[in-house]
Amino acid sequence: MTPAELSRTVRHAVCRAVEDGALRVAVPETVQVERPRPGGRGHWASNVALRLAREAGRSAAEVAGILGRHLEQAPGIARVEVTGPGFLNLTLADGSQQTLVRSVLAQGPAYGLPSAAEPRAHDGELRERVWGETLARMGARPAPGERLGVVPAPDQELAARLGADAARWALLAAAAHDRPRTQGLLVQHERNPLFRVRYAHARAHALTRGARALGFAAEPVAPVDAPALTSAVADHPAAVADAARLRAPDRLARHLETVADALLSFQHTVLPVGDEKPSAAHRSRLALAEAAGAVLAGGLSLFGISAPLHL
Repeated sequence: MTPAELSRTVRHAVCRAVEDGALRVAVPETVQVERPRPGGRGHWASNVALRLAREAGRSAAEVAGILGRHLEQAPGIARVEVTGPGFLNLTLADGSQQTLVRSVLAQGPAYGLPSAAEPRAHDGELRERVWGETLARMGARPAPGERLGVVPAPDQELAARLGADAARWALLAAAAHDRPRTQGLLVQHERNPLFRVRYAHARAHALTRGARALGFAAEPVAPVDAPALTSAVADHPAAVADAARLRAPDRLARHLETVADALLSFQHTVLPVGDEKPSAAHRSRLALAEAAGAVLAGGLSLFGISAPLHL
C-alpha cells in the first residue's frame, strides 16, 4: 500500500464513521500520513483525529479510537494503535512491500508525480525561472510574474559553463535562501550528489541487463530485507507533494539522494554470485531495485534533468 493509497484509506474511514453517525464532522479533502515520530509505532501515522477532535466535540483519543475500529477492517492494514494525545499508528499487513513494488513498476517514472501538472514558463532571473518551471511540474501553481524569494544564480551563463543538467541541479538543490553550489558537479565521484543520483539510476538498469543475461526478470514475490530502500521508495509521493506544497524543490533533491544512497548500498545483493542460481529472492530484489530506479527517473524528470541508462 502506497502512502497515497493509505491516505485515501484513512479518509474513507472518516467517511464511514460519519455515515454511521459515530462522528459529526466535515470529511477533510485530504488526510496526511507520515512516518511515526519518536514514541510512535508501526509503519505510518496520521494526526487526523487531532484535526477533527474539536469539531467532533470529543477528545482526539476518542476520535482515533472510532477511526481505528474502521481501519482495522481495511485490507492491507494489520494493526492500528493510538498513541500520545490521539495519533493513529498503522502497521501494514505482510505483503505490503510487494504491493508497493508492483504499484511502482506498473506506473514507472510517473509514480508519485502529479497527473495534472503542466510545465509553464516563469518570469525573472535564471534561478527564478528554473524554480518556477520546476514547481509547475510538481503541481504547484506559482503565477508567471510571482517572486519566489530565491537567492539569484551567481552566473546567468551557468548552463553554458556546467551544461543544462548540472546547472539545473545547482539551482534547485540548494534551499531558496542559500547560494547555489556549483563546485564539483561535473566530477564523476560519490561526493557529487548529482552524479550519485544519476549513477544509482544507471545501476538499476545495469542490474536489469545483468539479470536478463542470467535468464531471469524482476518479480516482487517474496519479502526483501531492505527497510531503508523500501521506505525511501514508499516516501516518494509524499516527498514530491511536500516539495510542491512548501515550494521547496531542494527537499526533493535531498529525497533523491536518500533513494540513491539506499539503492547503491543495496545493489550488491541483487544478482546471484558465483554458482548461485537465480531464485525468488533475486527476482524480488531486482524488482525493488527497478522500483527505486523508476523513482529516480521520475524525480530527475521533475527537475528537467536527464537520467542516462549508462554512466
